[in-house]
Amino acid sequence: MDALGCGGHGFLWWHRRFPSHLRGGGERDKSCNASSESAQAAPGGAGYRFPLKQAVTAGSLALAGDTIAQLEERLRNRRKEELSLSDSDNSNKDAIGTLLSSHDWVRALRMTSYGFLLYGPACYVWYQYLDRCLPQQTVKNLLLKVLLNQIILGPCVIAVAFAWNSLWQRRLSELPRKYQKDFLSTLIYGFRFWIPVSAVNFWVVPLQARVAFMSLGSIFWNFVLSSTMSK
Repeated sequence: MDALGCGGHGFLWWHRRFPSHLRGGGERDKSCNASSESAQAAPGGAGYRFPLKQAVTAGSLALAGDTIAQLEERLRNRRKEELSLSDSDNSNKDAIGTLLSSHDWVRALRMTSYGFLLYGPACYVWYQYLDRCLPQQTVKNLLLKVLLNQIILGPCVIAVAFAWNSLWQRRLSELPRKYQKDFLSTLIYGFRFWIPVSAVNFWVVPLQARVAFMSLGSIFWNFVLSSTMSK
């Protein structure tokens, strides 16, 4: 993590050993300086701190996306059952009871832990890395960030989400078949949603809020992922 973050003691060693005119300073040096200062602010001088705020945000919104997915699935199943029922009043009462009582909390915990432990922290590091590599707010850099987000982050998110789900369900042996069946279609579907969202994220949203913004978009995406993983 320190290597990605331009932070920690490795950067301080480099900074002290070589003068600025030999380091090739400029914007990259300034950005790493700022990153180093924030790293030094960490307790005990550690080069990396777990991004708790971003992790909690991602976990909460993953839970929201899964909750919506579960409610949608139960409502859809309930509508099918209602076709065979004649008493609409009893049907409505039963529907409310079903929605409140049959929530899959293990599935909800599975998605929440994925957002908290994996998606939130990984995206935080990824966006920091992209901003250091491409600090200028130009159209070229915007397009590069969106492209890298889709061809690197997108496939990684789907692959890890499927693997996390299979691990929880103790079905790792079925993971290759899951990838073969759903990976490509989920990735292509994601391109249509995430490309415009990523463009807005990199162009308008400040770095500190990018995980929260993308996690907000992930309410919809987690709905898709949760529905796909539960097939």
